[in-house]
Amino acid sequence: MANLFNKLPGFAKTPAGMERKILRLLPKVFLFGSLLVAIPSLSVRLAPVLGFDPVSFKLVSTIDILSIGAMIVFWISLVIIGNGAFVVMVMKGPAYVADAYALIDAETPKNN
Repeated sequence: MANLFNKLPGFAKTPAGMERKILRLLPKVFLFGSLLVAIPSLSVRLAPVLGFDPVSFKLVSTIDILSIGAMIVFWISLVIIGNGAFVVMVMKGPAYVADAYALIDAETPKNN
């Protein structure tokens, strides 16, 4: 169990690049982007409180549905971008050697 991961000898680790910047920015983009997408829905709901004319229920529900749809698309795109950056980060890491599995008839296959 001590040598669970055997690093490939002579393998140079690739320096971090854009993927680390993307992964560090994801929480900020998530918060500010979610707030930005929610602004239309919040502004329509707060319009009567701020002294503007009340808006119809149909308009409020339509804007809510569009905002929820845009929010879901935004979140899914962030998950996809985060997954891609994580995969690149893992692939740039050190290489590992798997345990050897000796095949009995690897050099001379058995003919039936």
